[in-house]
Amino acid sequence: MIIRPYVSSDCSQMAQLFYDTVHTINRKDYTKEQCNAWATGQIDLAAWDNSFLAHHTLVAVEDDKIVGFGDIDSTGYLDRLYIHKDYQKRGIASALCQQLEQAFSVPKISVYASITARPFFEKMGYITQYQNQVERNGVRLYNYFMEKTL
Repeated sequence: MIIRPYVSSDCSQMAQLFYDTVHTINRKDYTKEQCNAWATGQIDLAAWDNSFLAHHTLVAVEDDKIVGFGDIDSTGYLDRLYIHKDYQKRGIASALCQQLEQAFSVPKISVYASITARPFFEKMGYITQYQNQVERNGVRLYNYFMEKTL
């Protein structure tokens, strides 16, 4: 596996990875309705590309296939961290997270972690600050605002 910087041509493959991961891995903690609201399959690729380009975005690749990605902004907000549904529990998320945490000189890293991702972030040293509720397409989803002091 290699970890490299994001390029715009990665975006559509990352959108598919995101959709597949939410609808398989996160499905154990969220209802079908919640997963459909979270990952509709109708991503605005131009908006995602602009967001990835504005952030420090890394892509994990194995055998010419994107198996994970993550991005962080200059304030230390870890926006997205997703691992391909068939490549879970292989250290990819840990490797991406560690590199993202080192991208900027900030005192804290923050993330809104899904119910599914919360145990991972706890193992990485993040502490839950509060449970959060968001509404997407009229559906309520719950996650956790977590922080890690560097």
